[in-house]
Amino acid sequence: MSKAATLDPQDKVRAEVSKTYARAIERTKSDSAGCCGQTSCCGSKAETANVESIGYSVDEVAALPADAVVSSFGCGNPLAFSGVKEGETVLDLGSGAGMDLLIARTRVGESGRVIGIDMTDAMIARARMNIAAKGYTNVEVRKGIIEKMPVDSGTVDWVISNCVINLSPDKPRVFAEIARVLKPGGQMSVSDIVAKDLPWWARRSMAMYASCVGGAISEEAYIAGLQQAGLTNVRVKERQIYDRDQIDAFAKSMVPKFVTGPLRPLQGIVTRIVSRYAAKIAGKVWSAKFVAEKEG
Repeated sequence: MSKAATLDPQDKVRAEVSKTYARAIERTKSDSAGCCGQTSCCGSKAETANVESIGYSVDEVAALPADAVVSSFGCGNPLAFSGVKEGETVLDLGSGAGMDLLIARTRVGESGRVIGIDMTDAMIARARMNIAAKGYTNVEVRKGIIEKMPVDSGTVDWVISNCVINLSPDKPRVFAEIARVLKPGGQMSVSDIVAKDLPWWARRSMAMYASCVGGAISEEAYIAGLQQAGLTNVRVKERQIYDRDQIDAFAKSMVPKFVTGPLRPLQGIVTRIVSRYAAKIAGKVWSAKFVAEKEG
């Protein structure tokens, strides 16, 4: 029996997502990518206009290793206006190549601590390389899943995350883990993709899931999940709804680019079909920044 056949459904989802991002991080050696491993959902953070459009300042990003920027897949800036202070501990869920880890380090300073969690070896290696490039000794990345965080209870001042929780096959468990690791009075600031009234084919497509759409829940369900986990003052601070052009470009980026030879004309046909279906979900997918607190 193959290893894949022995995995439970949730582990199969995680394995597929991990493979997708391992491939995405390899692509960034020659291409810049956008949110969730695609080329256009939020745009390339390597481009100044797109950096600003999702909440990062040009100066903030200019101080980072270039690899941390072009290898980052996000849909917002969870640290923008977050109030992270010097000396605090910040935990980043799905820390990827380390862009938000490094920005958090500028907030907490030498007396603070920054911890990242990621399940993909290629991402962890890239993040550790970028951390080493900055010479930081109080930033670390731990391998694990966000449904079972390798972090002690009540030890974190801030939980942040950037376009990752939507990929979890067990979101209530993630919300419970956020509440567990936060100190009393600790806070959460998460940028994520949410969706409402998606058609069945978008929900059942693994490609759509790994691209942060198929597994996204509604804004209302997200808020309710955080509240049920025991967090308070849960609210959405900002939104960016994706229009038809953004969704269309995002969908086209999912079409394989390796079709060659006599099959090459099929790529154009597939692109048109995908574009037609993608237009049906325009306005139903958006980025939202969720904030919440743990009672002190």
